[in-house]
Amino acid sequence: MSKATLKFIRVSPTKARLIAREVQGMNAELALAALEFMPNKAAGIIAKVIASAVANGDFEPEEVIITSCRVDKAAVMKRWRPRARGTATRIIKPTAHIFVEVTEGSAVESAKAAAKEATKKAAPEAEKKAAGKPAAKKTAEKKPADKKTVAKKAAAKDDDLTKIKGIGKVYAAKLQAEGIEGFEAVANMTQEQIDMMEEKYSFKGDFKDSIADAKNFVTKKEA
Repeated sequence: MSKATLKFIRVSPTKARLIAREVQGMNAELALAALEFMPNKAAGIIAKVIASAVANGDFEPEEVIITSCRVDKAAVMKRWRPRARGTATRIIKPTAHIFVEVTEGSAVESAKAAAKEATKKAAPEAEKKAAGKPAAKKTAEKKPADKKTVAKKAAAKDDDLTKIKGIGKVYAAKLQAEGIEGFEAVANMTQEQIDMMEEKYSFKGDFKDSIADAKNFVTKKEA
């Protein structure tokens, strides 16, 4: 492993980090080849730092991998530009510190292999812990619904709510969306349900007339 640092270089840290992210984890030879064709100012600077890190460890570029390429914010130079009416505008010139660390490819591969072995060892232990825990209780089986209730629900779905006074297709769909299906459900609506429907969907007209009409349909069905 070898390192190289370049301090107080005249480049924006934000722009330099875009290049640093691209080369991190790459082979040094491939990274240098890619940086050569990048038009950014920071690309040439980072390429020099990578070459310096490779030379510091007496490596060849194809032998090493860039494990870290970091760009830190440095001092900011402030200058002034004269403007109209005796005023001035501040010019900010940022600088950056560039840090590069390279490692031999064999060392990186061995570290990855060690990490894989650690995960493999951890997996059986997790399975043993899971096996030791008591199994979760099965959810209670649903009881079959009564035939009468099924028949009532089917009849309610067949009811055409648009026949009720003051209820059109749109409002019938809204009633069904709230779980109010069939003439009997409309006839048995509570005051809370009526207030909720009037407030939520702004029902036009008197809802009590619609409930009275629904009761008439219920009595006709029973007869």
